[in-house]
Amino acid sequence: MPRRRIFGFPGTLRDPLAGQGSRLLLGLLLAGLAWGLARDARAEDTPATGKQRERMQSIESYASATNDLGTWIWQATTHDDQPCRLWRSFAIPADSPIAKARLVMTVDNEFALYLDGVKLGHGSEWRELFVFDLTPLLTPGRHVLAVDCYNGSFYAGMLLGLRIDLADGRSLFVKSDSTWLVVPQSLPRWTKLAQAGPDWPAATVLAPLGGSPWWAQPAAVNLMPSLQPLRVHFWQTGWFQIALGTICAAALLASLWLVTQLVFQRRERHLLEAERTRIARDIHDDMGGRMTQLVVHVEVTQSELPTGAEMRSQLNWVGEEIRGLLATMDEVLWVVNPRCDTLSDFADYVCNYAQEFLKPAQVQCFFAVDPGLPAAPFHFPLRRSLLMAVKEALHNALKHSGATELHLEIHWQEPHLSVVVQDNGKGFDPALLKPGRNGLINMTQRLGELDGHCRITSRPGEGCRVELEIPLHRSLRSIWWRIWRRHSGSRQSGAAPNKDLLTHPES
Repeated sequence: MPRRRIFGFPGTLRDPLAGQGSRLLLGLLLAGLAWGLARDARAEDTPATGKQRERMQSIESYASATNDLGTWIWQATTHDDQPCRLWRSFAIPADSPIAKARLVMTVDNEFALYLDGVKLGHGSEWRELFVFDLTPLLTPGRHVLAVDCYNGSFYAGMLLGLRIDLADGRSLFVKSDSTWLVVPQSLPRWTKLAQAGPDWPAATVLAPLGGSPWWAQPAAVNLMPSLQPLRVHFWQTGWFQIALGTICAAALLASLWLVTQLVFQRRERHLLEAERTRIARDIHDDMGGRMTQLVVHVEVTQSELPTGAEMRSQLNWVGEEIRGLLATMDEVLWVVNPRCDTLSDFADYVCNYAQEFLKPAQVQCFFAVDPGLPAAPFHFPLRRSLLMAVKEALHNALKHSGATELHLEIHWQEPHLSVVVQDNGKGFDPALLKPGRNGLINMTQRLGELDGHCRITSRPGEGCRVELEIPLHRSLRSIWWRIWRRHSGSRQSGAAPNKDLLTHPES
């Protein structure tokens, strides 16, 4: 017998068992292919059947929605391409919270729904119901429903039902019936009206629910997007906006008033500088020339008198007095002249004055002035007050200290200018000073009125150090203080914003 083969080729003998195995394998392959095709077919059909199933579940779950619906209503007449405005107000009691509120409606053919003037949605298929969740939108009180309807052709009507369930178990219903009113087409902004007009006619009931020619059961139930109540933040409220507007208006008026005051002050300063220039020129040209002539006449008359004449000594005294007046007039001219309103001019003048003032007493003076002192403006009130304080410090050092050396320092640390007058005299004890016996208190008050400082440090046998500091730019507080004093008419003297100190030196 020939040897049996499990698998053969065409034209050869095959084992019967081998033929059955091949048929079984082919059957499995065909079954797998059929199962795959069926699975793909089910996958392609799943969205459609899923939507249909979801739609059927929605219809079943909202089958009870028709229980809350009213009747089909419209205005008295019906025609093609007809708009219709339906309006109704209702009230919710305040004795119980709202648990649930649902509105179900449809219109043959199109509608737009408004609640208290806010559009909630629209629909355009009369065979279907449209469901709105009004739970987050309704609050206790009075509300208005407005429906802007449109009929394309043939029959027209609106079907609506609103159910409001309260927390205490009560339910309120608002249905489409003859209590609805028809709003005239010519009335503007009618959806926001809270009161009905006296001439608005009542809606006409056309048919009950399920009456011909409309359906008894809807073809579909559409869940409309749920709106949330508008959150009004405090900055969006009317009182806040009014208060903010009032504050801004007050700030604007205050700023305009202050700017006006500054403009007037600047104009006054320009006029004052022009007047100072004129006065300085007149003093120099008129009084200076005449006093110089007096000195010349005195010297001529003195030279014509005999050497031992008594009138000669008197004329000598007159000449010295006139020369002193000329020196004083030069100082007045320097203070008055606006061309000298700079830091560099102030430093030069103070150094020259100290040198000339201390020369007759043979007090050696040492100067320490910042080399980079700018030619910044140094206005008349500040310059004059600081000059008077420096002169008072030099006068006290020459009169009371018995010093042989004096150091004068001028430093610029923006925005402050400081002047230091220090001597090597006998010094004093600040605790033993008697009021009214010297000009130290006057210096502190003079600089304090200009937001400056005066610090005096001394000790017996160790000399005296006077530090004078003044800001070149007035602070806003001092400007307001000055304007307030000007307009209030206050004439209080000796008011100093800053308290200056008389101290002992550190050991």
